[in-house]
Amino acid sequence: MVAIIDYPVFVVTAVAEGRRSGCLVGFATQTSIDPRRFLIGISQANHTHGVATSAEYLAVHLIPADQKELAELFGGQTGDEIDKFEHCRWSEGPYGLPILEDSERWFAARVLERIDVGDHTAHIVEPVDGAVSDDDPSRDSWAGFADTLHIEPGHDA
Repeated sequence: MVAIIDYPVFVVTAVAEGRRSGCLVGFATQTSIDPRRFLIGISQANHTHGVATSAEYLAVHLIPADQKELAELFGGQTGDEIDKFEHCRWSEGPYGLPILEDSERWFAARVLERIDVGDHTAHIVEPVDGAVSDDDPSRDSWAGFADTLHIEPGHDA
């Protein structure tokens, strides 16, 4: 059953100690309505993990269906080898976070807690800023997990 479930994927970006990084995230979900909370799972093998665990804020981007190359860049390359931000459009956003210009739905979030959950670290965050386009928010408007199955990961899990 797990293999057939399709859900949105996100690109998470972070900045800390003069370093920036970003990765494709498949483990992410809202965890509370009031107060607003979201969980982001980042692989401990991932370059972004080191930056994210030092960051006070993270940016979470929903990837538009017509921008799947962002998923390929942030999921198929590693920040150990390239600067992913040299290969996409981005600008500095709240808290100095890299904001992907081709994602019209994103939020910046303050990290409240980090939990080791196996080969990933769960970041419990509180959204504090962001942007949502006026476009149709239907399921077909964003990239899903099934859209990323062909991507060869930049790092093993």
